[in-house]
Amino acid sequence: MNTDPQDPHAYPIALPTLSDEAVVEIRIFIEHVLDQFDIHYAPQVRRFYDDRAQHNMVRPTPPAADDDPPF
Repeated sequence: MNTDPQDPHAYPIALPTLSDEAVVEIRIFIEHVLDQFDIHYAPQVRRFYDDRAQHNMVRPTPPAADDDPPF
């Protein structure tokens, strides 16, 4: 699938032709909504990624038992 953001055919969503001013206004609105979303849900998003990062951590090998001779 073509995902080049510069190619208008990369994403099969039918979008109307808009004036430059309308495009800028809609973009500002979407950015504002995303900012508000991030502010409201930031702790949950952070927790989601932190939880998954813990699963991907390389943990040290536990030390051998003390009563086990080294050789």
